Order: sequence, then C-alpha cells, then structure tokens
Amino acid sequence: MNDTVNIKELNDRIQQESSFVDLISLEMGKVIVGQKHLVESLLIGLLADGHILLEGVPGLAKTLAIKTLSDTIDAKFSRIQFTPDLLPADLLGTMVYSIKNEDFNVKKGPIFANFVLADEINRSPAKVQSALLEAMQEKQVTIGSTTFPLEQPFLVLATQNPIEQEGTYPLPEAQVDRFMLKVVIDYPKKEEEQFIIRENLSKSFPKANCILTPADISRARSVVKEVYMDEKIERYILDIVFATRFPEDYNLSQFSGMIKYGGSPRASINLALASKAYAFIKRRGYVIPEDVRAVCHDVLRHRIGLSYEAEAENITSVDIITEILNTVEVP
Repeated sequence: MNDTVNIKELNDRIQQESSFVDLISLEMGKVIVGQKHLVESLLIGLLADGHILLEGVPGLAKTLAIKTLSDTIDAKFSRIQFTPDLLPADLLGTMVYSIKNEDFNVKKGPIFANFVLADEINRSPAKVQSALLEAMQEKQVTIGSTTFPLEQPFLVLATQNPIEQEGTYPLPEAQVDRFMLKVVIDYPKKEEEQFIIRENLSKSFPKANCILTPADISRARSVVKEVYMDEKIERYILDIVFATRFPEDYNLSQFSGMIKYGGSPRASINLALASKAYAFIKRRGYVIPEDVRAVCHDVLRHRIGLSYEAEAENITSVDIITEILNTVEVP
C-alpha cells in the first residue's frame, strides 16, 4: 500500500517537474516541422545525459534541430565541421606561446561548450575521433599536462551522412557504443514539406525562445533517475539485451549465425536510462513496457554486430530488434 502511495506521490511530482517538456516541444515546433521522433530523441539524450548520433541524408534539419534545442536553453553551443584535415587540437584546444608572458597559455577548443554539434563526424580521421572519446566518456579534456572538466550539462550531438562513403572514416565500435542513441531520420511527409517551403520563403524565419537554464536541466536529470522502474521491467530489459547475445535461448535460432556480437552492459544501462527519460517526457513517474519498446531501436541499432551471412541475406539490426521485441515475453 505504501509503495502505491509513494508511486502516486512520485507521479504527481514528475508531472509537475516535467511541465517544461511541452514548452521545449512547442518552441522547437516553431522551427522544426514534423520530425516528432527526432525532437523526442534529442530530449531523451538531454534528460538521460547521453550523446546522440543522428543519421540521415543531407537537408533533413539535423543541424537545425540541434541548434534549435540549444536556443531553448541558456547554454553555450558550438559547431565543429569534421573534415579529413581536422586535427585533435582543432577540437580540444592547444598550448599557445605568449611572447609577453614568456610562457605557454592554454587556448581551449570548441569542445568546451554545453552542446557540441559534431557535423559529419565520419569525415575526420581516427586520431580526431579518438580525441573525442575522452570528452564523451569522462566529461574532461587533457591539454598538455593539465586536465580540464567540461561544461555541465555536456552533450555531443553528432551527424553522419549514410549515402556517401568516399572520403569518410567509419566510426569504430568502441566510439559508436559511446552514443546512447543512434537516430535514423527519414524524409518529411508531403504536407509537412509544403509547410517547410512556405516557412523558408517567408520574410522572417521563426526562432525558438530561451526558456530554460543549465541548472534546470541538471535538476531534471536527477528527477529522471527517480522515475520508478519495477523489477519486472528490469528483467524485460535484460531479456531483450541477452536475446541479442544468445538468440537461440529465446527461440530466435534463425539469428544464431547472423549476430557477431550483441549489446554490452552499456546497452542495458542506456536502455533503462532512456526508458526512464521517455516516461518522464510522457509525464509519468513509472516505466511501462511501451517505454522500453519505444526507445529500443534507437538504443540497440548500433550495438549489434552483423555477420557476412546477415549482410548477404539483407538482414539489418533493425530487423533483428523488431523480431526480438515480437518474441520476448512482455511483463
């Protein structure tokens, strides 16, 4: 009985604390037409303290969506255009010699911001990609012999273009795993695109208003962790992740030779965190199986390694996740 009362109290508090979610969606809706899934994914990453990899053909408002989200929060935004000649120092910063002081001074790079847009991240070589790893995982950067903590909140939102492979450097599995979500964006509907044309041809382009501070985001993140998750939901998450590792144990033997490796414990952690953030966005104080299913594809699609057999039969990680969700018993 006490648990029920506590959950009710928690639910009421989270409904109150999550009121800003509608405001952010409203402000982003002024600039971004449609793309509801993209906006929700950005909010999940923001609230669950997870980095996001956006994949889609050019011109689908990936960069605009990230810039608009940063406009709604009074936070520092920086954009880094990744190119083959980019150096780690261009990203992190470097030591600059001052003739006046006869000493080296630290010049911080664009990574020192709350929102970092890594545009076309797969266009830069491995040494730049690995320089980003420490920042993403440890929330700190080492320049020379000094380590500097990064701004809070800190969020890397990376984009990559899937259609062009010339002059690109595929992200290694270790780095891809650092992204909480990999979101694939599709074309807008016909009526949405008509509205986009009108907006871009009008005299003034709409702009989102600033409605939150970094302190508001930090408080919301601590509340997201308080969202109640039942033991049955935890087991459901584990069943889904373990089905990517040992498909034959879950009546999915057709995938036994298709999967090189499944989701790591980081996949389980991120699936739980993203589910809590999704419940928070839906203004609920507890996680239900639908929350897990809603975020599952974005959390797992980049964490399943496919064998040559799978590629030969045109089976994708999305097909495998869909089949797992259809097979694993829902609590």
